[in-house]
Amino acid sequence: LKVRVVRSSPPSPQFKATFQESYQVYKRYQMVIHKDPPDKPTVNQVRLVPVSFEDPQFKSSFNQSATLFAKYQMAIHKDTPSDCGENEFTRFLCDSPLEAENAPNGPECGYGSFHQQYWLDGKIIAVGVIDILPYCVSSVYLYYDPDYSFLSLGVYSALR
Repeated sequence: LKVRVVRSSPPSPQFKATFQESYQVYKRYQMVIHKDPPDKPTVNQVRLVPVSFEDPQFKSSFNQSATLFAKYQMAIHKDTPSDCGENEFTRFLCDSPLEAENAPNGPECGYGSFHQQYWLDGKIIAVGVIDILPYCVSSVYLYYDPDYSFLSLGVYSALR
């Protein structure tokens, strides 16, 4: 048995070289031990989108995200439809005091507010609203399609 400590942040060459193999071990572990379904969202199904109406990905997914937010709020928090319309969604989870910044030594995506979208079969099933800052990542809110609650997307998102 050989044990190796591999730097994950920032990713070392060893981490990058063994990522897929490590991920497959993780996925098998989750399926066998925690009984996760094989179709649980994967790394390739998570999209980080800047919260900006100037961003094409954000604009193209806005209606789907807002509709999912309303479905979540009504099912989980028992909000009325008027409590979770597009205006409420925008005010609560799209308007941010943070300014987008791309620092030379910062992450490739830059700093600011983001929607971390979880896609399955061409549709968004969860959105983690996060702020990426120079010394931390702040989880602001997570909402998901209640039809997929068996996937424990809140736990998955927190661990991710």
